[in-house]
Amino acid sequence: MAPGFRILTRERTISPELVERFRALPVANVSDSAHRLSAAGASLRPMHDGTKMVGAAITVRTRPGDNLMVHKAIDMASPGDVVVVDAGGDLTNAIIGELMSSHAAHRGLAGLVINGAIRDSGEIRAAAFPVYACGVTHRGPYKDGPGEINVPVSIGGMVICAGDLVMGDADGVVAVPVADAEALLVKAEAKHKQECGQLVAIREGRNSRAWVDETLRRLGCEIPL
Repeated sequence: MAPGFRILTRERTISPELVERFRALPVANVSDSAHRLSAAGASLRPMHDGTKMVGAAITVRTRPGDNLMVHKAIDMASPGDVVVVDAGGDLTNAIIGELMSSHAAHRGLAGLVINGAIRDSGEIRAAAFPVYACGVTHRGPYKDGPGEINVPVSIGGMVICAGDLVMGDADGVVAVPVADAEALLVKAEAKHKQECGQLVAIREGRNSRAWVDETLRRLGCEIPL
């Protein structure tokens, strides 16, 4: 199959059990547990009402401004999947709008991630179906191809492969490779538990701040008495 215009099948995917455990965590805790090295970039923002998104990736790489392969990916996707589209970050033409997001929601998908623009932003903003994108334009897409489905894509330096876990909340989007998911989940759950305990300590007035001066001294900063 020649690269550039092809449809592949997923060879593996994140388990539904892991998806549900990740659903309980903030994106920030997952990101911190991966040493803050994995992120889709600050330009990729929630365009919907803020509902959390967690699911397995169907990936799409398409030329900027064309959504033919996005249509096919939505039709291929299983309930609970997230269609992740790398359209080069171009904002000239919208890749999806209300019709496609409504179709994806009706099919039971978990969300859409668009490294590009959307339109019908008012309708999408009012809806609970998760849509993340880089911008908004009224100019519609073309449907000529080329493009690829279920190949690795990179958004803001974050590589997403078909079947990887993709999650999003108000802070943005993070992806977790299938092979790393179980180990990262253990770290992220521990991080979340620690932060929940710290919030309780803050509210009760017993949160220690000694670490700030300790860190400054270790780094050689002079602190006035």
